[in-house]
Amino acid sequence: MIVTTRIARPLVAAMIAAFFVAGCAEQKKKEDEEAMKNTFACQLDGERLVIRFDPGEVRLLMPGGERVYLYQIAAASGVRYSNGYMELRGKGMELQLIRDGAATRLGDCQPYLAPKEVR
Repeated sequence: MIVTTRIARPLVAAMIAAFFVAGCAEQKKKEDEEAMKNTFACQLDGERLVIRFDPGEVRLLMPGGERVYLYQIAAASGVRYSNGYMELRGKGMELQLIRDGAATRLGDCQPYLAPKEVR
């Protein structure tokens, strides 16, 4: 009986850990899918800019790889986000990025499609 218990305990612990890991992976997948619904790719001066909208903020992945965070501020209509140096504003997919006082219209904004997984 003692031998069986010594074998069973690690086996049960391994099974519980496997279920936990599988549950975490499924939760992560759901979170990633939800984030994709709020992520768009636009053209900024001929290069790709990725925009992710989260509650109260927007995250930009600039063409050069720089990450920029902008925070939501009041707007009469549409959206407006700023960090004091850069501002994103617009309505729907008609967005413009304001840097150094100059506004640049973002073109061809589309829902972001993640690269396919390689197996």
